[in-house]
Amino acid sequence: MKIIMLGAPGAGKGTQAKRLAEKFTIPHISTGDIFRANIKNGTELGKKAKGYMDQGLLVPDELVVDLVVDRIKQADCEKGYILDGFPRTIPQAEALDNALKAIDEKVDFAVNVEVPDSDIVSRMSGRRACLNCGATYHVVTIPTKVEGICDTCGSEIVLREDDKPETVLKRLEIYHNQTQPLIDYYTKQGILKEVDGRKNMTDTFEDILKVLGK
Repeated sequence: MKIIMLGAPGAGKGTQAKRLAEKFTIPHISTGDIFRANIKNGTELGKKAKGYMDQGLLVPDELVVDLVVDRIKQADCEKGYILDGFPRTIPQAEALDNALKAIDEKVDFAVNVEVPDSDIVSRMSGRRACLNCGATYHVVTIPTKVEGICDTCGSEIVLREDDKPETVLKRLEIYHNQTQPLIDYYTKQGILKEVDGRKNMTDTFEDILKVLGK
């Protein structure tokens, strides 16, 4: 089963991707993890990616696709995989389709975790992080025992720049401009499945299993 997870930043697609990977015993693949692994292992593709990243440049689509295809050719992907955070644009989706066609494979499902922007802003602006130990909380759903203090190490918890409403709105704008067309792209292919991400994590997960026919 080859699945692409779609959804805005903060929609919870990463959490659902991990749960699906555990349930079906297939790898959860994020481009960030692929980059880190290749750079750490000093592969040829990793060196190329690092060259762009060191200059503060975006890694070109062709190289990202090469890295992803290299990863999905590995033995642990024989039964399938879940792609999280890729593709982000139509050119990336087309390049992925062409690369998969070359090895006689195709994507089975694109699952879109749908959450309204207003819900995402309130979700993310409620997040708090401990900069000391990395623990994360939410003022409503996962509050600390003592307000403003990390349960794990006792340090102060903060609202990260990434989670401030103005930053979240900017990220959502980029998402809608770049990634929204993918929803139309996969709808035309007949493989798009949509679920309501406003529900709690367990109910959303059950809904995903239903649309996958599992």
